[in-house]
Amino acid sequence: MSQPNGNHPAGTGANANMPQKVTLHLGHLPSKKNIKAPWPRTPTRVDPNNPPWPAYRGYHEYSFAHATMQSRLPTILGKAIEDVTRTLNEQSSEERVVDLVQCIDRMGELMTDLSGNAKLRPIIDDDEADVALWNKEIAKYFQGKDFMNAPWLFAEAYKYRRLHECFSVSKFWRDYDVFYRQKCDTFSRSADAVFELSQRFAEPFKLPEEDTPEQKLEAERLMFLELTQVCLWGNSTDLSLLINMTEEQIKSLQSTGGDHLAATEKNILGNHLGKLWEHVKNLREKTGGRVDFVLDNAGFELYCDCVYADFLIQSGLAKQIRFHGKRYPWFVSDVTKKDWEWLMNIMVYGALFPKATDAELESLRRLGERWKNYEKEGKWVYEQHPFWCTGYTFWDLHSEAPDLFLHLSRSDLVIFKGDLNHRKLTYDCAAPASTPFEVAIGPMANAAGAPVVASLRTIKSDVVVGLGTDGDEIAEKLDESEPGWKISGKYAVVLVSEGRPGEKVRFA
Repeated sequence: MSQPNGNHPAGTGANANMPQKVTLHLGHLPSKKNIKAPWPRTPTRVDPNNPPWPAYRGYHEYSFAHATMQSRLPTILGKAIEDVTRTLNEQSSEERVVDLVQCIDRMGELMTDLSGNAKLRPIIDDDEADVALWNKEIAKYFQGKDFMNAPWLFAEAYKYRRLHECFSVSKFWRDYDVFYRQKCDTFSRSADAVFELSQRFAEPFKLPEEDTPEQKLEAERLMFLELTQVCLWGNSTDLSLLINMTEEQIKSLQSTGGDHLAATEKNILGNHLGKLWEHVKNLREKTGGRVDFVLDNAGFELYCDCVYADFLIQSGLAKQIRFHGKRYPWFVSDVTKKDWEWLMNIMVYGALFPKATDAELESLRRLGERWKNYEKEGKWVYEQHPFWCTGYTFWDLHSEAPDLFLHLSRSDLVIFKGDLNHRKLTYDCAAPASTPFEVAIGPMANAAGAPVVASLRTIKSDVVVGLGTDGDEIAEKLDESEPGWKISGKYAVVLVSEGRPGEKVRFA
């Protein structure tokens, strides 16, 4: 008969053949030392609930994850409900009104789940191409998990997917963007920085003919480095963080003058700008290449991305630019196809800036017309793949979206913009700041066919890697002198991987 605890007595039953615990008594062995691991890491089994280093989770009160899950996301959802209510009050058709009321009811249910820390349920089949990916991940890794104890990255993405579901199951409001007004309004308040750039770049980029080849190359290098910084710091106006900013604060963040950029370069803690220039310069020597932008925010940041991409085309550093946006509204200000088209058309035809001079408006119109021509000529291509709106990190891109990975592997450079893309590249976990970028992004650097990857990111969340061999000391000093440095947006990284583009990609 088995014992009450379910174990058999020693030497009998099922335990008869089991090895007993052995204690070593060898007097000549050195004494055991309490060895401190360099960092807690879980490398033996990596999956969405068990990243390469410990995940940030909503119940970690010391982290930005806690502030986001407890305060920021309910606030953002509350503003979204206000936006839909405003739209509801503008409707006249009873059928459309009733349909929108049901959307608001579903948003209320999401608010209850979010505020009450409910378990993560499967996504309703709303005919989106990502439903199977979402529900596979939930079933495999997050059974019984709730908003606060699932990894922050997944829980936050899940909230935005549930928000989309509130509309995607409706009859009339499937494509409604609760953040659209905010995105348009923020760009309209960016006039100073918008015209600063349009007046500089409306005319095609030309180098003085009398300059020597060396002088021309140096001028291009300086322009490239400055525009890379414009593209980097354009990320400052992230609506999910800065939705209550004044116009003066926005102007301060969006300052694009040369002196300002020279001053801010010292705040690029992981700085591979030189490495990035060498790579694109080599592309041109091979007759130019294809550059992909995995986009972040709409409005002013997208505008800066396009100014940068315009220069890459005009200088011959790239022959084609592919822009990757989201299929539906995501993380408040992420770019959708509607945002992309709105920007191009508002530049050419719009009246968004009533205080602008004729010269300023003409410069913006010329810039917009050139960009629209790039699209017609196939030099600029806008794309949207379902994978970008899943809960998976980019460590899983090659396995969960092999078609997209193969597509990116054909690019000569993939530039990931912003904080969310950086979090997904690095698995959004507590890696040491000294962790090399190529180690932190895993398969995006070492899988067969991995493209050269660049991350342009102003630091607005906990994960920080790629700061070099002294990175841990740099981070510790900043922790002491500026406790909020990881979420302030004051600091940034420009990090580049080598990639493995020469290898053939094979999929099972």
